[in-house]
Amino acid sequence: MLEIQGLTRRFGAVVAVDAVSLAVPAGQMLGIIGRSGAGKSTLLRLVNRLAEPSAGRVLFEGREITRLRGRALREWRRDCAMIFQQFNLVQRLDVLTNVLLGRLGHHRGIGAALAVLFGHFTAAERAMALAALDRFGLVETALQRAGTLSGGQQQRVAICRALLQQPRLILADEPIASLDPRNAQLVMEALRQVNRQEGITVLVNLHHLDTAREYCTRIVAMQAGRVVFDGLPAELTAERVRRIYGITEEEFEAEARARAAPCAAAMA
Repeated sequence: MLEIQGLTRRFGAVVAVDAVSLAVPAGQMLGIIGRSGAGKSTLLRLVNRLAEPSAGRVLFEGREITRLRGRALREWRRDCAMIFQQFNLVQRLDVLTNVLLGRLGHHRGIGAALAVLFGHFTAAERAMALAALDRFGLVETALQRAGTLSGGQQQRVAICRALLQQPRLILADEPIASLDPRNAQLVMEALRQVNRQEGITVLVNLHHLDTAREYCTRIVAMQAGRVVFDGLPAELTAERVRRIYGITEEEFEAEARARAAPCAAAMA
């Protein structure tokens, strides 16, 4: 179980995450929604320790993640895979190598350096990478440069890379914000498949409410750094959205699309 206890992050006078507490059972697919500046991305970065909390704790299966340092922290980041809106692939490298980079957390010292510099991955690791690509219909792109792929393909490659980490938890920060509807569907289906078949806990930030309702078993809504809703997808009605955010569901969606448009144009 992932436990978030009173988690807070301040940037000067701004409180990005404000005393958030959540308990996420193993194997759950949790959707986090909210308007721009709600604190969704910061919350995920605090869990992964890409950002440090101002107060509060993160625990995973009873282990306090917020106290980890050095090798223990590196191992946590291996076990807690992060998927970003911008894909974070090495564009000049081929797809297969990008996926294999997910294995770096399993190499130590000179082994990791050799893997990066010379692609010294084992035959078993290469087989794992090809199997992951085949699983999501990407094996034919293995030797293409990552930068030649569409946005939806790149995001599925990022999911393959995350799987090569053999994580226990996946954090996806608006993974479909810059994608067209068909590619967004493929990416969300990939995440749901990983969640259901491997039993990996998934926390995903989303800006489309219908997507959150369709793919997630639980939804948390954030506003001004706080959790303002935590419940089943069916409970997040259009009326509740209006009460929480002071705008209609249609206005919420339009605002999210406008926010994502510049990023989508940059990746086109």
